[in-house]
Formats: sequence, structure tokens, C-alpha cells
Amino acid sequence: MARPLRIAYPGAYYHVTSRGNEQKEIFKSRRDREKFLEYLTSATQRYGAVIHAYCLMTNHYHLLLETPEANLSQIMRHINGAYTTYFNVKRKRAGHLFQGRFKAILVEADACAAELSRYIHLNPLRAGMAECPEDHPWSSYRSYIGQSPAPEWLKTDFILGYFGGQEAEARPRYRRFVEEMIARDYESPLQAAIGASILGSTDFVETVLEKHVGKRSLERDLPALRQLAARPSVGEILGVVDAVFGPSKKTARQAGMYLCHRYSGEKLREIGKRFAVGPSAVTEASRLFPRRMERDAELGEVIERIKGELGI
Repeated sequence: MARPLRIAYPGAYYHVTSRGNEQKEIFKSRRDREKFLEYLTSATQRYGAVIHAYCLMTNHYHLLLETPEANLSQIMRHINGAYTTYFNVKRKRAGHLFQGRFKAILVEADACAAELSRYIHLNPLRAGMAECPEDHPWSSYRSYIGQSPAPEWLKTDFILGYFGGQEAEARPRYRRFVEEMIARDYESPLQAAIGASILGSTDFVETVLEKHVGKRSLERDLPALRQLAARPSVGEILGVVDAVFGPSKKTARQAGMYLCHRYSGEKLREIGKRFAVGPSAVTEASRLFPRRMERDAELGEVIERIKGELGI
């Protein structure tokens, strides 16, 4: 399997996660979690990291961070390295705390940041650690909805800005946005990442490849780059869908929205234009269609055949 690309440039956004070695706990006490947050603080002060969302679990953590100085590796060496030293000294142990190197997916902020923050804040519910996101004290969610003051290093204004110009109206809207996915089948938005490296629209992927992936990387990481370049366009997806479903226009429309949302990388707004609906309608169709496939095995087989024809 090709090693994921590590793409860096000023102002890049990433979803970052790091897991305990052998899936073991990396946070055993309240003080451990507090110490980790201290290293997030120092990462913003010393290396200019911008933290937009976070969630500390038991054997891993999630971050949505921005790197104004194109120094993701330096930031993560500081966070993981300093925390490993603290953890090992405290418990008189030696060796690796984290499983390999951290995993970072470059994301298109405008298209993905809000959805990724929701995914991050719902993580404790999926793990059975909480019944509602505000019950988990070790995430940025409480700061987003105004239940606790945001630490100076946490920047909530970027994502809340998508939910209203004024904080008073943005917070309840963001809360509804998150809560509408509680107790629903909710697939990780990261599944749409290509090459295990990048998440965003086709234009975003092409721009990143053109501007920030040089010839040396093309030669070294060719398998990963082939995967990055292989994402089908909205037009290609709809062409195959129409050919397969024929007169079943309603099913073709629902399948088209689902497949375009999941696999094209195009912005919700642009997908919606193809179907004359708003972005929320595309998201809802993409959420409901997998349930229909679960009830209809034959439909699921047809979708797999379409995916095969598209090389997904």
C-alpha cells in the first residue's frame, strides 16, 4: 500500500489523528488530558498552529488544525513528542506511546471544515462514551455552543461563521447541525478522502497537485497520486448512473446525488446545481440512500456495479 502523501503549504487545514501503540490507552487520568491540552497551547504559541476543533478519546485523539507556516510535521513532533516524554516519565516506562506516525488528511476548509468538526464532536457518542456531545468534557464542543469559555488557543469563529454572522445566532444553529446526526447512521466524511491524503472538491485536488506536489513526489509516491487523480467527475458518475437505471428516474436521481456526494469530491453547492436543489438536500439524500440499500440488496448490488465501472 502506498504511503500517504504529506502535503504541506502555508494556510493548509488538516484532520489529524494519532492512536496509541497496539491500541492502548494514551490518556489514563484527568491530568493526562490536561497535560495534552497544555501541549496544544504551546504548539500554538511556539509554532503558530491554529486549532479549530479537538476531541480527546481514550486511545486516540482528533484535531482539526491549520498551519499558517506550513510546518505540520514540526507541530506534531512537538505535541506527540512532548506528551510521550511526559507520559513515559510519569509512569516510568520507555518506548513508543503512539502507533507509528500521526495520520493527517489535507482538507478543503470551506467545503469540509464544518462537517469534520461535527464528526469530531460526535466521536464520543460513536464510542459509547457519552449520550450527547456536551457530556464529553474533553472536546471543543462545549466551547462551540457556549457552555464553557473557549481557551485562547481554540479558534471557533471560522466554523461558527458558516452558521451566522453573530455568535448568538451561530451557536444554536451549530448545535442543531451537530445534534441532527445523533442516533443516525453517520458515515465518516473522511471515507471520501483519496489517496488517504486529501479531502475536497476536484478543483481543490487539482490545484493542490499542481501547486504543492513536485516532480520528486510524483516519482516517489506515484501509486498514491494515481489514486488522487482517479476520482470520477460528477458528469462521469451521472453518465453511468443514467445508463444503468434507465427509466427509473427517481432512483437514478437519488443514486446520483449519493454517489456524487461520496465520490466526486465536488462541492455540495455544485452538486446541488446539477439536481436543482440546495446543498442540504444533497446531504440528506446521501444520508438516506445507504439505508435504502440496506433494505434492498439488489439495489446495493447495482450500486457496487456502478462503482466498479467508475473505478471507485
